[in-house]
Amino acid sequence: MPEASHTILFLCTGNSCRSVISEATFNHLAPAGMRAISAGSQPTGKLHPRAVSLLASKGISTEGYFSKSWNDLPMTPDIVVTVCGSAAGETCPAYLGAVTRTHWGVDDPGHVVGTEEEISIAFERTYDIIRARIEAFLALPLDRLMHDQPALKAELDKIGHLPN
Repeated sequence: MPEASHTILFLCTGNSCRSVISEATFNHLAPAGMRAISAGSQPTGKLHPRAVSLLASKGISTEGYFSKSWNDLPMTPDIVVTVCGSAAGETCPAYLGAVTRTHWGVDDPGHVVGTEEEISIAFERTYDIIRARIEAFLALPLDRLMHDQPALKAELDKIGHLPN
């Protein structure tokens, strides 16, 4: 792993569910020198309670996490990963700036309507997809790819096409 610090931004519209699950899971799994943050283009102002309880059930802390705007980021990220899905005609925000961008779309489990079991299954599935993609990212030869942006983007885009 490179010694330099690298920041990954997980971006969605509301920053209450998928992007927060991504941020917390990434930070739980990432080696020293890598850190995730999350934000939304139109943050809801609160974390989805099911996302928080799901992460707690996986042993992943959400302490200090909150729904925030991309306008309030403390730094410019190195990589921006949008996690918006295609359900309900959702539009992904387009982060502006000189960063490597990729899309890892996941439908929002917070919009699932059904029984408690169906909703729980949707959240578990979302977590499984996000975790598998983060694990694939962390398995990349990042010490080399962080210095080869076109190759890094190609690998990140492949990860976004992993089966849902």
